[in-house]
Amino acid sequence: MAKRGPKNPMSDSHKAALAIGRSEGKAVRDYLEALRANKPVRGRRRTAESIAKRLAAIDTERAFADAVKELRLVQERLDLEAELAAMGTTVDTSALEADFVKVAKSYGRRTGVSYAAWRTVGVAPTVLKAAGITRSL
Repeated sequence: MAKRGPKNPMSDSHKAALAIGRSEGKAVRDYLEALRANKPVRGRRRTAESIAKRLAAIDTERAFADAVKELRLVQERLDLEAELAAMGTTVDTSALEADFVKVAKSYGRRTGVSYAAWRTVGVAPTVLKAAGITRSL
């Protein structure tokens, strides 16, 4: 039996609409993931000095710790070293934000995302205004 193709092949306009949806979705996803990754943490900010002080305390505690406590201290040390290394790096989200601003209004209309939903996930009002998204949309 011969292999059958689709009964109704996709039109070029349908393929173009799918491509637009994918590219808009990628711009929105990338920007929202960058916002999530750079979300400020609640509480007092740690300094490099406070991290160094805790690392020294871990070394002292580790000498007298049982096996399970030592395991936890080793993990805390690894976490603190990673945090210390990441302290100097800043992520520039301006390019992602520019791409987001270009597509957010049409993406929001097409998918039914409201101003309140954008705000709830952390998009700043200034970014929404630049994208042309208002509370009434």
